[in-house]
Amino acid sequence: MRSEWFEVWAPEAKRVELHLRDRRVPMTRHDPEPADGPGGGWWRVEAPAAPGDRYGFSLDEGPVRPDPRARRLPEGPGKPGAVIDDPARWTWHHPWKGRDLPGAVLYELHVGTFTDAGTFDAAVEHLPELAELGITHVQLMPVCSFPGRHGWGYDGVAPWAVHEPYGGPDGLRRLVDAAHGHGLGVVLDVVHNHLGPWGNFLAEFGPYFTDRYHTPWGWAINLDGPGSDEVRDHFIGSALAFLRDYRLDGLRLDAVHALADNRAEHFLAELSRRVDDLSAELGRPLFLIAESDRNDPATVTPRAAGGLGLDGQWNDDFHHALHTALTGEGQGYYADFARTPIAALATTLTDGFLHAGGWSSFRGRRHGAPLDREAVPGYRLVGYSQTHDQIGNRAQGDRLAASLTDAQLACGAALVLCGPMTPMLFMGEEWGARTPWQYFTDHPDPDLAEAVRTGRRREFASHGWTESEIPDPQDPATRDRSCLRRPGRPEEEWLLGWYRRLLALRHEHLPADRPLAAVSVEYDEAARWLVLRNPPLTVAVNLSAEGARVPLPEPAGGTGAPRVLAATFGDITVPAPGTPLALPPYSAVVLGTN
Repeated sequence: MRSEWFEVWAPEAKRVELHLRDRRVPMTRHDPEPADGPGGGWWRVEAPAAPGDRYGFSLDEGPVRPDPRARRLPEGPGKPGAVIDDPARWTWHHPWKGRDLPGAVLYELHVGTFTDAGTFDAAVEHLPELAELGITHVQLMPVCSFPGRHGWGYDGVAPWAVHEPYGGPDGLRRLVDAAHGHGLGVVLDVVHNHLGPWGNFLAEFGPYFTDRYHTPWGWAINLDGPGSDEVRDHFIGSALAFLRDYRLDGLRLDAVHALADNRAEHFLAELSRRVDDLSAELGRPLFLIAESDRNDPATVTPRAAGGLGLDGQWNDDFHHALHTALTGEGQGYYADFARTPIAALATTLTDGFLHAGGWSSFRGRRHGAPLDREAVPGYRLVGYSQTHDQIGNRAQGDRLAASLTDAQLACGAALVLCGPMTPMLFMGEEWGARTPWQYFTDHPDPDLAEAVRTGRRREFASHGWTESEIPDPQDPATRDRSCLRRPGRPEEEWLLGWYRRLLALRHEHLPADRPLAAVSVEYDEAARWLVLRNPPLTVAVNLSAEGARVPLPEPAGGTGAPRVLAATFGDITVPAPGTPLALPPYSAVVLGTN
């Protein structure tokens, strides 16, 4: 049995004890003084321990609480942690030099519903399918420890630990190692803007939270008040540990607009800086993608130019425009896009944001700021037709495939996969999966479970739904309905082949790093057609139930007459210059040049 150092930050405690197996070990306060001001509040002790040993901390003779930085919580949040082996001792089977964001195709995957088993090891079996499809990075939804067995993962309470029912730390390493063996990078979704309430004892240890700000999900993280140096390091340290110890390639940062921080160096800029330092240390690329509701160019502007220095961000404006153009929906935040959906779609393809300082009727104010089309490469925006949010936050969790034809789905795929942004797919969309993806939880606390159930029903009742139509998040059947079903219908095989063909064209023809200014769009709002020119590819889509005659644009890069690289309908002959291209209803064609 080797000796281990146990440390915990508890600046207000008068006495701290380590509870290790059946032993109580007093800890010593460790208060190093930094050169530029007071610090400390750390307690530490060295004790013999072996991997798997349970441990926790008692503050001022209070109850035993889990280590805030526990790397493993075998019994879940709120329960004792377990000692783990040194991550550096793990045997990796596949060398990995990293895979950067430019040129990426992301695949958002929820471990708990990607397979019926809902584990890392079960997901490994399907990695070859993703590599063959043309995916470059698997993007895992949150895997930090959260209450119960099944859930979305956004109510986690332990940002250093890996959810045990998925397979714990070793299971995650096996998944990452297997992905790398297939040439796939791995991105992890992490939540820094709030923590779940159940099993959350962080406030007993120190000023992790603040009442000066509020989030829609609970306590706001203290990023700029007294004690915030250690709080920031708690979350940044966990991010770096996941990148380093699990060989991840990048992180997706949840709802960064909810990170309230008034300090001169914003939390995101500090995280970006330290990730860049880690990248240099490891000798492989690492990247950060933000989910942001602000449409703020500073998010992806380099730190040297006064920005936050993140590598990319989700583009909900593009999603909303595409969704509205495909479905005709115009409620809620789709209202801003529904008046002229084809024009809105064209704007998001060329400018990134529809809301770039202009009026938003949904918000009742001006919103966002314009991107510099000459300076911002398209890959810094992540484009998609579906995500966990946009499906799961619908009352029934219905996917696009529940209401659209395969031909309509194929049109959306052509704009996502051959467009200027980094494409992202939500698991199963590549074959038009019709299994819903609903909101489900497994809260052990009955009061919290009822609050979530009631809140969900009340939210959708305000939009005209009846309670009986809203799936019960706590019912195990809600999770079971959300488990992915693999393709079996001939139509699904056709759509899967379409996705595979488009991704092959993307990898073969489109540059990894080019400014948005290189892209242009022509469209007709009334006739509902749109032509995207993303040199050397040209994508023409007809989103109407009627046939369309689309003016054939000049070749999008290269020389020679355009030729058909992919089409959703039979044989097609490219007409002579000056002659319109005939597109059947709900159809798409991708053109290249000889």
